[in-house]
Amino acid sequence: MGTGKRGLIATAVAVVCAVTVLAAPGTAFANPTPSPTPSAGAALATAQDLEAVRKKLDKLYRAAGRATDEYNAAEEKADKQSAEVVELAKKIVKGQEKLRKLKDRAGAAAAAQYRGGGLPPEAHLVLSDDPQDFLDGAGRVREGHHATKGLLGELTRTQEDLEQYAKDASAQWKKLEAGRKAKAAAQKKIEKQIAQAEKLESALQKEEQERLAELEKEAANKAQTAWLDSGILDEIDGKASEQGKKAVQYATAQIGKPYQWGAEGPETYDCSGLTSQAWISAGRGIPRTSQEQWKRLKHIAVQDMRPGDLIIYFGDASHVAMYIGDGAMVHAPRPGRTVTIAGAGSMPILGVVRPDPDTGAN
Repeated sequence: MGTGKRGLIATAVAVVCAVTVLAAPGTAFANPTPSPTPSAGAALATAQDLEAVRKKLDKLYRAAGRATDEYNAAEEKADKQSAEVVELAKKIVKGQEKLRKLKDRAGAAAAAQYRGGGLPPEAHLVLSDDPQDFLDGAGRVREGHHATKGLLGELTRTQEDLEQYAKDASAQWKKLEAGRKAKAAAQKKIEKQIAQAEKLESALQKEEQERLAELEKEAANKAQTAWLDSGILDEIDGKASEQGKKAVQYATAQIGKPYQWGAEGPETYDCSGLTSQAWISAGRGIPRTSQEQWKRLKHIAVQDMRPGDLIIYFGDASHVAMYIGDGAMVHAPRPGRTVTIAGAGSMPILGVVRPDPDTGAN
């Protein structure tokens, strides 16, 4: 490799952060076969450079993955806040219509008093010569007092409600604007990291790109083998619940579809878009992002996981996959890749969560 290209790689290796480059470690997840290593001799320096590129790409895509989670979270909040603003607007419209009707009623009462010569109802009673009219009128006066008091109270409450709705709408609008800014900032982060990764990969020759793919595969195989060598698979024998089976069926049916950050299908997915939609298809809504899935779903010991459970990866919970059994998982890896099956231990496991803890396995 020329010095110019080596310089580009050296510069790129300086950037940090993360979503792992994933590739299926082969069809036999219980015993992955190592990939052939590059030839020694003159190619050794190039192999070292490519390993540096692999690590750099891993950091860039993990950074893009974290930013994608930020973007998805901001989008989810924005959708919720938009819905709240709409509901408040509806309440304001209804409140204004109610206030208008109440004012019309109050105006009608005032007009009636004017037509009576401006005298209060009590005065008309005193001037009445008919005792029965007096008694009937006294009852009407009491009713009128109650009605007037109730009307004024309702007018006051309606005005207060409208003022509160307006304050709430203003507060929600500010949150919505802040959410939009957070979403735009996350999008810039994603696009920057992906652009850097694509630039780095495009600088490689076809043969080097193929060898890079082999290095990625080897790294995944090595991690999966170490995980299996721990004997963990001997302990994992959980059976999927009915909902879990449906979620797995949905997720595996998406194999081959491209990764796209922020996507929830049906043609493209990001990692948490795939897992959340799979469980929605099974009749159970779960949080949209991998970090929220980790925070809000029930934690399960790795040895107790069953097909349909979600495996959360990396210390920052920036990636998620769905366990499908036999030491394998299905996931949407990263930009430039498609939904695929890989070894469940091919990346550092943070933990496992279960979307349907109250459902028995079959």
